[in-house]
Amino acid sequence: MEYEVTDYITPEEYMEMRRLVEWSEFPMEQAVEGIKHSAYLCVFRKEGKVIALARVITDFGYVVYIADVIVRPDYQGQGLGRQLMNNIMDYIKGQLKPGYKKMVSLMAAQGKEEFYKKFGFVTRPNDMYGCGMCQWIMAEE
Repeated sequence: MEYEVTDYITPEEYMEMRRLVEWSEFPMEQAVEGIKHSAYLCVFRKEGKVIALARVITDFGYVVYIADVIVRPDYQGQGLGRQLMNNIMDYIKGQLKPGYKKMVSLMAAQGKEEFYKKFGFVTRPNDMYGCGMCQWIMAEE
């Protein structure tokens, strides 16, 4: 499949992709800030339309978090997620200097754990690590 690889996405395109995969939504202002502060953004476009995206955030020390890997539902199963992950891992490895190591984390969508295992990720809990945890904190109305 032919597609264009870019490093930009509008907040509207980003929120549309979240909606398409039934992820939670939040105010557009937060999308703007999230995109602006991404360390790495990879967007696949076909005829100008976003068909897949990946976003990484980091402290530029040793912590890296894969925040998003989203493939438009009608393009899933065509290797785009795998290509996004290969691009992400190349980006992260490209940041390493001799003797460096980085802890790369992500929160897999339910049922996607096996996909990430192909890239060396381990599920938690295991003998070394406790459960991964998260929490959405919302403003009071």
